Amino acid sequence: MKQSLQLKLGQQLTMTPQLQQAIKLLQLSTMDLQQEIQQALDSNPMLEMADDDNDSEERAPRTGDDSSSDGPMDSLERSATDQDSGDDGWDSQMPDDLPVDTQWEDLLPSASAPSYSGEDLSDSGFDSRNAASDSLREQLMWQLNLTRLSDVDRVIAMAIIDATDENGRVIQDLEEIRESLALEMDLEIELDEMVAVLHRLQQFEPTGVCTRDLKECLLVQLQQLPPSTPWLEQARLVLSRHINQLGSGDFSQILRRTRLKESELKEVLALIQSLDPNPGQTVGENSTEYVVPDVFVSKKEGRWVVELNPDIAPKLRINSNYAGLIKRADSSADNTYLRDNLQEARWFLKSLHSRNETLMKVATRIVEHQRNFLEYGTEAMKPLVLHEIAELVEMHESTISRVTTQKYMHTPRGVFELKYFFSSHVSTTAGGECSSTAIRALIRKLVGAENPRKPLSDNKIAQLLEAEGVQVARRTIAKYRESLMIPPSNERKRLV
Repeated sequence: MKQSLQLKLGQQLTMTPQLQQAIKLLQLSTMDLQQEIQQALDSNPMLEMADDDNDSEERAPRTGDDSSSDGPMDSLERSATDQDSGDDGWDSQMPDDLPVDTQWEDLLPSASAPSYSGEDLSDSGFDSRNAASDSLREQLMWQLNLTRLSDVDRVIAMAIIDATDENGRVIQDLEEIRESLALEMDLEIELDEMVAVLHRLQQFEPTGVCTRDLKECLLVQLQQLPPSTPWLEQARLVLSRHINQLGSGDFSQILRRTRLKESELKEVLALIQSLDPNPGQTVGENSTEYVVPDVFVSKKEGRWVVELNPDIAPKLRINSNYAGLIKRADSSADNTYLRDNLQEARWFLKSLHSRNETLMKVATRIVEHQRNFLEYGTEAMKPLVLHEIAELVEMHESTISRVTTQKYMHTPRGVFELKYFFSSHVSTTAGGECSSTAIRALIRKLVGAENPRKPLSDNKIAQLLEAEGVQVARRTIAKYRESLMIPPSNERKRLV
């Protein structure tokens, strides 16, 4: 094969370390961003927390290479090889009159948040908030250790506990457990002994654990109630003999077979509904994760104002003492170390600025587009896709996807993820478009106002929406209803 030289022209996107850092910070959630900032503070001596007294110094304009306000994300959108070419501020490219007010001064990393001190949170409080609660198996084993049983019964109890799922239900047949114990431990155990140990375990907390099906779970819970509980015997009768009719909503047959009056059956059903069908879920529940909003939206003087949350990141600055030790012509190892860390610190602060800038741009456009939602509620939500916001802020859809993932907006109507404001559309009879989120809200409203004796079917809901100008197929209604965790009409039938 003959070798030759060829000259070829081409373009390619170069991911510099600064660009990679900007993309990484952009897609981080608030909690992950705080951890990333803390890691940068620990590893880079040039970064430090800024005190409130030095805010004026921090906000002073910088000269030289740092004066360029083009963020790394803007460089990604235009050209990865031209990161330092733009000297004009990003705010000069924005229109003079925005429909939605924006507090742009909050974009600076120096105004991000008050500094955090390690003394604000005690170690004990932190551990108590983040400690994982015991699992159901651990709870049952703890109670088993406090129970006096023979060695064989204790082995049986441990096998039954191992066969219990997180809902408190024994998912393995007792005969199978008995056969496995006979095979593995060479124990000759009668089935009656297995049942006796099972009944002993059913006395453990939470009430209703180690039961084999829903009927047994509810009956065990009724057994734990005081004998003087009103309608206790009637509830046992309905559960033991008519649980299938109860599940299908066939109340007329229950009334006929139990010879109860409608008002009496209503009281019985109220007692049954007070029971827990999955008692094991009350143990070992995941700790609550609180959402920290990234932006705040409020109405001031008739205009919707978008503000960056000042608590999402600590205030950072470059340590002036260490920066003053750098000598321009010195190439020693210490001077090189300080110079490299100074450059990394500048990149990090610039990436934070770019993240805040992009977040504010996207949030402002979302609020501008979904103003009707803020004014009138979910039913006024407009259809919106990532491409529309990407065109408005002149960025790629992938950038919009990163900035709307795990970022939250605090509005007068609640806290929502930015992804919540994006939804597909459905055509209306008038030739317009209706958001799928608005259609879900309409379905929830119709179901909430329906007659419990005659709940609305999916076909009837489709007809009602069509009367309001929204054309939706019955299968689409069923899909939206299931996403809202609304049972079908036969399961929604209730006595009044």
